[in-house]
Order: sequence, then C-alpha cells, then structure tokens
Amino acid sequence: MHLNNKDLDKLILHYVGELAKQRHQRGLLLNYTEAVAYISSEMMEMARDGRSVTEIMNLATKILTKKDVMDGVSSMVHEVQVEATCLDGTKLITVHNPIQ
Repeated sequence: MHLNNKDLDKLILHYVGELAKQRHQRGLLLNYTEAVAYISSEMMEMARDGRSVTEIMNLATKILTKKDVMDGVSSMVHEVQVEATCLDGTKLITVHNPIQ
C-alpha cells in the first residue's frame, strides 16, 4: 500500500489521538500535544460520521475541559484546525478556545 504524506499525517494524528483518548480514560492529565491530537482526531471522526461543520465546531469545545489537561495547557491552545473529509467534500474546520 502506498500512502501519500497527507494520508500519513492523518494516520499519525489518529494514532496519537487514540493514545490521548486512552490516557484520558485512565484519568491522566493530557499535555499540549495529546490534547490537540485528541480534539483533532475527534473532529475528523465527527466529520466522517456526517456531522455538519457548525455541529463539529460546537461539539469540539466539549471534548476536554481545563480539568482534563495539565496546568497551562488550556491557555496554550488558542485554536485547533483540521482539514476534515465531510460528506460534501473536504472542509477546513477551525475551533477557537476548544478547552473550556
């Protein structure tokens, strides 16, 4: 199987997002990289499931709270942007201040 760089990036993001999800479920506080990967991965899955961009932007702010991340991480994550495959094509989705 041959994967281009874009596909490899998506696979890596998915893997890191799943790892972060497992750590979150175990009660560990997430660092910056884990938090961004977790939110990004979930946003991409919501798009794949057929949710609208507006719905994804709203739900993405509910994935993690300040209590779920290490001190200072929430203030470091100003926005999360993903290029997601939606039912009607690829969309750039931006969520501002996703950790509340």
